[in-house]
Amino acid sequence: MSALICGSLAYDTIMVFPGRFKNEILPDKVHILNVAFLVPQLRREFGGTAGNIAYNLRLLGAEVLPMGTVGEDFDRYAEWLDRLGISRQYIKTIPGTYTAQAYITTDLDDNQITAFHPGAMNHAHTQDIPTAGIRIGSVSPDGREGMIKHARQFAQAGIPFLFDPGQGLPMFTGDELKTFIEQASYVAVNDYESELLMERTGWSLKQIAARVEALIVTRGAKGSQIYANGKVYDIPCARADSLTDPTGCGDAYRGGLLYGMLQGMDWETTGRIAALMGAYNIERPGTQNHRFHIDEFRERFRREFRFDFA
Repeated sequence: MSALICGSLAYDTIMVFPGRFKNEILPDKVHILNVAFLVPQLRREFGGTAGNIAYNLRLLGAEVLPMGTVGEDFDRYAEWLDRLGISRQYIKTIPGTYTAQAYITTDLDDNQITAFHPGAMNHAHTQDIPTAGIRIGSVSPDGREGMIKHARQFAQAGIPFLFDPGQGLPMFTGDELKTFIEQASYVAVNDYESELLMERTGWSLKQIAARVEALIVTRGAKGSQIYANGKVYDIPCARADSLTDPTGCGDAYRGGLLYGMLQGMDWETTGRIAALMGAYNIERPGTQNHRFHIDEFRERFRREFRFDFA
């Protein structure tokens, strides 16, 4: 039984600005904003929410099926997925389009400015959710109509899924977000997204949590909180050996979440697996460059949290 991850597959162009955005942007001049950042470091990486989450699940040994729409320039990414042993069964090429492209600039405070070209991602709605062999799903940032359609299809098929709106959250009205929440089994957002979700729906975190099996809110260096079973589980961060690049940490965390869900683990264990996945990610540049063997992961988990997971 596999996890079906609906979302973007993208090329990430990642740049590092060796300064701080706050020192370059004058608050009283934002109405005439015209700034340029010199970025001596630049990398091209494989990314996108579906690709990143699938990568992390595969590292943990799970069977995973990314589902997304890509452009005619996807060949290099396809070769990468083949080397990883990740199925391309539900990856569809849209003629005459580019694969989604993200241009990400990070400053010394780990603030990020991102420009995103959706390209083929806007055709996500041309695919349907398969129902055979899928144990759990995820609706992550993707084309707007695709996210709506896939959430509805998961719910109709009775397949539990994680609603992970991410940077796609502003595309939806309060009523649309309420529908996503009522269809989903789980909701995962960061602290900023949680505030926006509450503002748009008019629901508190407790009210959102009451409608799903679990609400997960990540809070950066403060760890994360999982609202489930009428409780709030406080999940600490895992210690990272270095703070190299925060890009993709949220996707790595969600990979850990979905792994714990697939294995039927309790929330305290699941949250800690997710936290450790985030630590592995932040230690390396990019979103799909960290590596480990599952035995190494288990040993580090045991050292970090003082217990084992099955």
